[in-house]
Amino acid sequence: MPRIQCPRCLRPQSHCLCPLIPSLDSRTRVLLLQHPSEVNHALNTARLAALGLKNAELIVGEVFEDLPRLLSQTGYQARLLFPGEDAHPMQAYTASDEPLLLVVPDGTWRKARKMLHLNPLLAALPRVTLAEGGVSRYRLRKAPGPGALSTVEAIVQALETLEAPTSFAPLLKPFEALIEGQIAAMGEETFLRNHTHQ
Repeated sequence: MPRIQCPRCLRPQSHCLCPLIPSLDSRTRVLLLQHPSEVNHALNTARLAALGLKNAELIVGEVFEDLPRLLSQTGYQARLLFPGEDAHPMQAYTASDEPLLLVVPDGTWRKARKMLHLNPLLAALPRVTLAEGGVSRYRLRKAPGPGALSTVEAIVQALETLEAPTSFAPLLKPFEALIEGQIAAMGEETFLRNHTHQ
């Protein structure tokens, strides 16, 4: 018998995360471009971020026909959250700054690079990066490097940098519950054996 799914958070109804998802305001507009292969991922953290932020939009695809319209939203300057030689570390807004439209590709590094390749407009955007030293709470997937964060963590860190001293920590609540649930399902022993370094 198929498990009934919550239509909003896409989790099985018995593990629905909606009660934990906040509804936060942000000066920054967040545009999440999600690779189709991420949609059914057990930890669909881009969706959690989009549901928890009022000023966010999630679009699934590889080629985005609508990019010119999406990127030219009045009152925002579009920036791509992606590393690159010419990427600038983000800093807190000053009073006169126009807020950012933060474009966040969601997919593995390989898929994200492919999305940039298929969408030249995206690749041409000025890039911003997070400050060094972000520590992921994401203890399940072996990250490719010490600065690798899940999508929702990257967004929280970006918004807390831009909009300091506002806290966006509530966005991490459903994500943390998801991870605890995954660890419980995996069995604490297996988790400790595979994911902690003695």
